Amino acid sequence: MQKISAVIITLNEEKYIGQCLESLQQVVDEILVVDSYSKDKTKEICQSYKAKFIEHEFEGYKEQKNWAMKQASNDIILSLDGDELLSEELQKSILRIKEDFQADGYTINRRNNYYGRWMKHSGVYPDRRIRLFNRQKGEWKGINPHDIFRLNNGANKQWLKGDLLHYVNDSMEKHRQKIENFSNINAREYIKLGKKSGIIKIIIHPFWRFFKSYFLKLGFLEGQYGLTVCYMNAYSSYRKHIKIRQLGRLS
Repeated sequence: MQKISAVIITLNEEKYIGQCLESLQQVVDEILVVDSYSKDKTKEICQSYKAKFIEHEFEGYKEQKNWAMKQASNDIILSLDGDELLSEELQKSILRIKEDFQADGYTINRRNNYYGRWMKHSGVYPDRRIRLFNRQKGEWKGINPHDIFRLNNGANKQWLKGDLLHYVNDSMEKHRQKIENFSNINAREYIKLGKKSGIIKIIIHPFWRFFKSYFLKLGFLEGQYGLTVCYMNAYSSYRKHIKIRQLGRLS
């Protein structure tokens, strides 16, 4: 049987971390939490579940995840954020493949919760990600804060049944705060890569993102929730490109 280490990076995750850890209890062989010096009860909750708890200065999302997975005892990693948990179906799927781990990485459908509603449309489901993998076969890449696990050339992947449940935003106000934080990080990363943004991108990208998610990805079927989420995601694109342009002028 293949042993699995669950690896979670955290910062002030007391609201959902208990649910996250509870969903892992019968599934993994080790729970490792790498925390960026939380000020809430994250540490106490993790210790109550007997998770291995390490504090490490936050260096960036992909950097933190790459560092964290190297601290695990097993090569097979199940990577979660503190506001995610395994559905019952996903728990069963992972338990089945522990008996016969065939792929280098497994993609999982992530179902996102906005303002208390589990979304099915608007381009936020199935939101498929590689979250179960052999750490020897890839690494975390992408442009912060939007990290993504990339398998090495020649590595193979399969898909697991079941959802990874993700509590994205509790309210519109928290959503706005996250947009401001993430757009700041994203803009700085783009500037480091020599990327620029002009008026055309500022106008076209948000419009296209709204049109695609609301109409092509059937966001309108979610009613007011779909309209709000699609608008906020378009607003996120707008804020990112505005900040890239502003930083570009200063550099």
